[in-house]
Amino acid sequence: MNEIVPADRRCWSVSWPTYAPADITPPELRPAALARQVPGWAEAAATPADVHDWDRRRSAALVPFELDAQGWPLHPQGRTGRTGRNLGKWGENQAADPIVVAGVGRHRRVLLITRDDIGVEAIPGGMVDPGETAPQALQRELREETGVDLCDHQPVILGRDVVEDWRQSDYAWVASTSALYLLPATVTAVGADDALDANWWPVGSLDQLDAAVTAAGRTLYAAHRPLLARALTHLDK
Repeated sequence: MNEIVPADRRCWSVSWPTYAPADITPPELRPAALARQVPGWAEAAATPADVHDWDRRRSAALVPFELDAQGWPLHPQGRTGRTGRNLGKWGENQAADPIVVAGVGRHRRVLLITRDDIGVEAIPGGMVDPGETAPQALQRELREETGVDLCDHQPVILGRDVVEDWRQSDYAWVASTSALYLLPATVTAVGADDALDANWWPVGSLDQLDAAVTAAGRTLYAAHRPLLARALTHLDK
């Protein structure tokens, strides 16, 4: 969560009369701009008050969330220090993160992309499209960002969790379905779409991956560290 929010103030049940989160809404999602043109990746609702299907959204959520007294969605993990919206939807935005691991033992490698928005090494993945299931999104995002087609592979679903995303706010956040794909050996991968690059990295352990990424002058996306750690725990059972 945002570091400006003390741990003892994150819970929504804790009174904080002077709480003043920063509005992170970009110009294209502000009410005046939405009245003129709605970006293709975003909903038209200028505020959560303009959303009328909260019952459906809550029942379909990967991670349960509550509404406040005015009917606005509340981040499941508490205050973030941010308000507004820098994501496609108010409330939960569902994502899919395919973790592709090839080989075993000291030959084990993980497929990561270089994100074009923040320039870090990350799991390929992205938002679930309207009408799309998480398994479909896992396959599509992997194919679009790396050229790797695993539609004939059955992944292991590792979890469905809120992700520490740099665009999150008190009223909009990301929850991801993370899944593990196992391959006997690496396959050709090429960065495309939202990926500047795609590479296989040594991943005998998270420390080994960290060292390799750092040695290459790159940075591992912090929000994906817990997902990668969980995949390694599953592999090392």
